[in-house]
Amino acid sequence: MPKSRVRNKRAYTPPPDKMAPAKARPAGPSHPLYVAVMLGMMLLGLSWLVVNYLAGDKIGLFRDLGAYNFLIGFALMIVGLFMTMKWH
Repeated sequence: MPKSRVRNKRAYTPPPDKMAPAKARPAGPSHPLYVAVMLGMMLLGLSWLVVNYLAGDKIGLFRDLGAYNFLIGFALMIVGLFMTMKWH
C-alpha cells in the first residue's frame, strides 16, 4: 500500500489587531476582616439553628418567627458559603 504524503502546515500567527489582551494581575489575599465576616456568618447561622432547637419555645422572637427560623439560619450559612467563593 502506498504511503500517504505528509503536508507541512504553516504556523498560525494571529493578526496584530487580534492579539491577546494584557494579563490581569493576580488577586492578593483577602482582607482579614472578610474572612472574619465569612466565618461569622456561618457560625451565626449555625448558632441560630441550635438556639432555635434548644430554646426556641422560650424566647419570644424565636417563637414569633416560627418556621422562618430555619430560613434565617440556613440563609446566614449559605451567605457565608457563597463568600468562600471570593476568598483568596
